[in-house]
Amino acid sequence: MDQLDRLGYVAAGFSLLALCLIIFVHAWYIFLARPIHLALLPAALKLLNDLLLVIILLELFRTVVRFLQTEVLELEPYLSVGIIACTRRLLTASAELSYQLEAVAKESRHELFQQYLMDVGLNVLVIIILIGGLYLLRSRPSIEPRALS
Repeated sequence: MDQLDRLGYVAAGFSLLALCLIIFVHAWYIFLARPIHLALLPAALKLLNDLLLVIILLELFRTVVRFLQTEVLELEPYLSVGIIACTRRLLTASAELSYQLEAVAKESRHELFQQYLMDVGLNVLVIIILIGGLYLLRSRPSIEPRALS
């Protein structure tokens, strides 16, 4: 049963790595193949969003590899993934707002901006909490993980 469990982790790890490569190549292809007349900033923000997703997936891949090596599931990589995911959301929310403000009527812009502020505020709060958790995790005495023989 342990071998089947390990095989599942190996399959998940390779799947994460394959997804990283596909997203990375696709993101750069879309960015470089865009027509010249399209704005550079939205394309760059989309590329940044995709690259941050690749970083999240790579961090999860590294967590799977570390688990396969030590059989210890660590909390720190998940906190890092949460911080990166919230940062990614902050970037995409601001990009979305700039396009949505142009598309909606003047009367509903205030409501849209209020939603944006709540979204940003919540993401910043989550980032602060996760950084606090990371600080607490790093400041506690470490326990040596057992190595596989």
